[in-house]
Amino acid sequence: MNRVDRLLGILTILQSKKFVTAEQLASRFEISVRTVYRDIRALDEIGIPISFENNKGYCIVQGYFLPPVTFTTEEANALALMSAIAYRFTDNSIQKHYETALQKVASVLKTSQKNSLNDFSEQIKTFKPDTLQNDFAYLSELQNAISNKKIVRLDYQNYINELSIREVEPIGLLFYAMNWHVIAWCWKRQEYRDFRASRIITLHSTNIHFRKSDHISLNDYLAQMSMI
Repeated sequence: MNRVDRLLGILTILQSKKFVTAEQLASRFEISVRTVYRDIRALDEIGIPISFENNKGYCIVQGYFLPPVTFTTEEANALALMSAIAYRFTDNSIQKHYETALQKVASVLKTSQKNSLNDFSEQIKTFKPDTLQNDFAYLSELQNAISNKKIVRLDYQNYINELSIREVEPIGLLFYAMNWHVIAWCWKRQEYRDFRASRIITLHSTNIHFRKSDHISLNDYLAQMSMI
């Protein structure tokens, strides 16, 4: 990879993450940390306002807007391929957001690339497994609750059709056994529980921050359940 492509790659990563360390960039581009320092300095010299915070890494100064990202035909086709999977294996909320995201990608493509993307999309077919249940629209709200650390209230129906109201603090989403599951601290049970998304009758988003301050990670939960 030549230096110009590498600088564009570093810039793309800085756009997509809150903080990136020099070591992470060095590993990603297979260069030395010293070279990363030189590349960051080069970006700064052409007017990209890059900041650094101790113990966190580099970031682009908040409020600075970069020109629209461009995509190669291969990258656009990869997103089109994933959209077919999204429409089969995610819920209605994610499908809607993915569609608008793909429209934004298409809007910055050249005419020839758009035509190629449309042609390629017509050649992709997927089939939904009979056992998959995804006729709901909660995954997007659950994603927001996880990332913003906000409590949600669930009207939940368990496997024997018992109804209950749960106030939960979600820590992660899982897809297994052909179902989406949200792992969350349940205040009613005072423990982490696995809630199947298709059994949520109603989801109520709140603006209440997590009350529990010492949540385990999703990986730790899976390790406890012997799932990893």
